[in-house]
Amino acid sequence: MYSDEQGAGPVHALEDINLSVAAGEFVSVIGPSGCGKSTLLRVAADLEKPTAGQVWVGGETPKAARLQRRVGFVFQDAALLEWRRILQNIALPLELKGVRRPEREKVAVDLINLVGLTGFERSYPRQLSGGMRQRAAIARAMSTEPEVMLMDEPFGALDQITRDRLNLELLVLSEQNRITVVFVTHSIHEAVLLSDRVFVMTPRPGHICGELNVSLPRPRSLKIRQTEEFLELVKQGTTLLQQAFL
Repeated sequence: MYSDEQGAGPVHALEDINLSVAAGEFVSVIGPSGCGKSTLLRVAADLEKPTAGQVWVGGETPKAARLQRRVGFVFQDAALLEWRRILQNIALPLELKGVRRPEREKVAVDLINLVGLTGFERSYPRQLSGGMRQRAAIARAMSTEPEVMLMDEPFGALDQITRDRLNLELLVLSEQNRITVVFVTHSIHEAVLLSDRVFVMTPRPGHICGELNVSLPRPRSLKIRQTEEFLELVKQGTTLLQQAFL
């Protein structure tokens, strides 16, 4: 897979990627900066085209899945429209889909309540904290009831307390709605807390060099990070990351 980074010319981003995710599974992808994690998500979301190989989302091409609104994408930045209120931002995918205003706003209000933004429906993005904007971005991605959620390090720029809170909310949302989640992160602790499996990538051109099965019981809370089982999984994941550089 070759990607044109900011017009600098072709970059060999991914190579020999073989990755399968089951329906309802939560997997994380972790690896060094620039290893192609974001490119992998963008290919699955039909935001970039692979130069070789095949990609399937629920048995269909990424383009078909995108057109059917089966895939939601949450970026590193919330990427909300600053001139639209939060209610309008969350309802935007439904508006583009042609859903009538009363129906799409009802869905948006339900999602606002779900992600804990009740009372901020008429606020503009600039009036919210970083964590609140990311909640709105997650709600927007969920507005079309996607089967698959692709999340590109959505909490990386947040403080630890806010990040912990959103990790817990994401755990609840993914478990209640049985959404298939592919989550990119730089934190092995975050990956173990959230995931059923963690995939480790090598430096560019990135390929999968390791897999960590996380058999911790669900539902999970932050307290699980204090258990020996959690710490052992973090240790194993750290070893896999170190080996990726060899």
